[in-house]
Amino acid sequence: MNDTTQKLSQRINDGQATVGIIGLGYVGLPLAIAFAEKGFPVLGFDVDLVKVDAVMRGESYIKHLDGEGLARVVEAGTLKATADFDLLGTPDVILICVPTPLTPQREPEMSYVVDTANQIKRSLRRGQLVVLESTTYPGTTDELLKGILEESGLRCGEDFFLAFSPEREDPGNPDYGTTTIPKVVGGVDPTSADLAEKLYAQVIARIVRVSSARAAEATKLTENIFRAVNIALVNELKIVYDRMGIDVWEVLDAAATKPFGFMRFSPGPGWGGHCIPLDPFYLAWKAREYGQPTRFIELAGEVNVTMPAYVIEKLQLALNDRAKPVKNSKILVLGLAYKKDIDDPRESPAFELIHQLLALGAEVTYHDPYIPTAPRMRSWPDLPTLHSVDLTAEILENTDAVLIATDHSVIDYQFIADHAPLVIDTRGIFRDPRPNVVKA
Repeated sequence: MNDTTQKLSQRINDGQATVGIIGLGYVGLPLAIAFAEKGFPVLGFDVDLVKVDAVMRGESYIKHLDGEGLARVVEAGTLKATADFDLLGTPDVILICVPTPLTPQREPEMSYVVDTANQIKRSLRRGQLVVLESTTYPGTTDELLKGILEESGLRCGEDFFLAFSPEREDPGNPDYGTTTIPKVVGGVDPTSADLAEKLYAQVIARIVRVSSARAAEATKLTENIFRAVNIALVNELKIVYDRMGIDVWEVLDAAATKPFGFMRFSPGPGWGGHCIPLDPFYLAWKAREYGQPTRFIELAGEVNVTMPAYVIEKLQLALNDRAKPVKNSKILVLGLAYKKDIDDPRESPAFELIHQLLALGAEVTYHDPYIPTAPRMRSWPDLPTLHSVDLTAEILENTDAVLIATDHSVIDYQFIADHAPLVIDTRGIFRDPRPNVVKA
C-alpha cells in the first residue's frame, strides 16, 4: 500500500473523507443523506439549481425520502450542495449518480457520464477515489471512464482509484432502503476495490465484493434483465389468457400459493422506471461487439414495448361497444408514476399511453396525487404540459373512460367505478366483473 492509498484509507476509516456525490436525484440524494448521517462531510453536486437550493434549505423533493433526515444533516452542516463543479477537487471520494438513458435507436446514451468524467478530470488530484453508480454496460468503468480520467496525467490504481458499485434503489419499498440493501462493489484494480469496499462498509450493512468493475456492471444488468424478462412473460400471458377468457390475475394469485419454484410478477400497461426499460438494451448493444446475439432479451423488450398499444386497442374496442370513437373522447389517465405510491415518472408507460391517445385525437387529462404537473420527458418531448385534475364525481361522470395506468394505494377505486362510465383496468384492481370495467 503506497502512501497515497494509506492516507485515503485512513481518512475513510476515521470518517473524515469528504464524499462528493454528482447527481442529487433518486439515487444520489439518499446516498448523500446516508453518508452525512454517519458523520462524513458530504458535498452534493447538481446542475439543477432548484435541487441545490432545496437541499440547502433541508427540503426533500422526493416523496419517499426522509425529509427530517435531510433537514438534520443540512442543519448539522455535514451535507452541503453546490452547482459549482470547479469544486470537484475538494472531495476525497466522488460518487457518480447521473442518468444513463438510451438513444432513439436504443443504444447507450453516455453523454452524461462522459461530461461528468471530463469535469472530474479537470480537478482530479492524487488520492481521490471515483465510483460510478449509474447503470451501464460492462466495460464502461475500465474502458470509457478510466481512459478519460487518465487524460489528466494521473494513473489509475496508483494516483487515483476507480470502481463501480451499482445503485439498487427501490423507491417506495418499505422494507429496504439505501443502507440496508446489500451493495455490490467491483474495482478496476484490487486497490480501488479495497478502498470502495471500505468506503461503503461505513454506511451500508452488507458489502458484496466481486472480482472486477465489469462483474459489478454485469450484476446490475442481470438483476434488471431478470425482471424485464419475467414482466414480459406475464404481459404475454395476459394477452393469451384474455383471448381464452381467463383472468390472468386470478391465475397468478393461484400460482403464487406454490411455496417453491414460482416467483410472482404482475402484468401492467408496459414497463417503467430508469432501469428495467433500459438495461436489457445496454447488454444487447454491448453483446453485438462480441458477435453474440441476445434474442431472448430482445424478445422480452419487444413484448414490453408493445403493451401500451395493446391497452389502447382494448380501450378502442370498449369505446366502440359504446358507440364512441377515440377521437374527441375524454380520457382520464390515472397515475403518471411508473409504479404505485411513488412520485417517480421516469420512463413511465403512462406517457406512451398519453402520446398514443393524443395521436388518435382524444382529449386527455390525468390524475396523480404525487405528480401535480407532468414533467418534460426525454422520450416524449412533444407532449403538452398537463396538470393533475381532481377526482370528483362530476369530473369522472363527464369522462368517456378512466384508464388506470398506476395503482396508487390512496385512490378510492370504488368511487371511480361508481362514477366513471368506463374504466380500463391495466393493474388488476377489480377482481370481480363489473359492467363498466374492462381489464387490459
